[in-house]
Amino acid sequence: MLEQALVALASAGGAAVVQAAGTDAWAGLRQAVARWFGRGDEQVQRAELERLDRTAAELAAAREDGEAAAEEARARLDAVWRFLIQDLLERLPDEERDSAAEAMRELLRRHAPPGGVAAGTGGIAVRGDMRIQADRGSVAAGVVNGDVNLSAPPAPDPTQG
Repeated sequence: MLEQALVALASAGGAAVVQAAGTDAWAGLRQAVARWFGRGDEQVQRAELERLDRTAAELAAAREDGEAAAEEARARLDAVWRFLIQDLLERLPDEERDSAAEAMRELLRRHAPPGGVAAGTGGIAVRGDMRIQADRGSVAAGVVNGDVNLSAPPAPDPTQG
C-alpha cells in the first residue's frame, strides 16, 4: 500500500490527464505521461499514447452529449488514470518508486494545466459549485473535526437570574 503522499500524487496525475484533454496543454502532457509510463520501453509508451488518445476522444464525445455526461466521463476517467498511476507506483521496487514519483511531480509542474483542485488531509476538493447550508437548528459543515452535539442547551439555574 502506498503512503498518502503518493496516493495524492496519483490523484493529481489522474486529474491532470482529464483536465488537459482537449486543451493546449494536451500535446505536452500526453507525451510526458506516455514517457513516464513507458520508462524507456517504446512499446509501452506507444500503448499509453493510444490509451491517452482514447481518453481524449471519450471526453470529447461526452462533452457533445451534455454537461452531465461530460462530468460523469471526467469523474470516471480521472479515477481510471489515478488507478493506473497508483498501480505503477505500487509495483515499482522502493528504490525506483522515489525517482518515479519525483518524475511525476516534475511532469505535473511542467505540463499540468493550471487550476487543478486539491485538498489536504481532511479537506474538501471541489471542482464547480458547492453549497453548505444549515437550517432550523441543524449543523452544516464540509469537515467536522470532533464531536457535534445537537441537543438543546440546559436551562440556566433560576438562582443565576
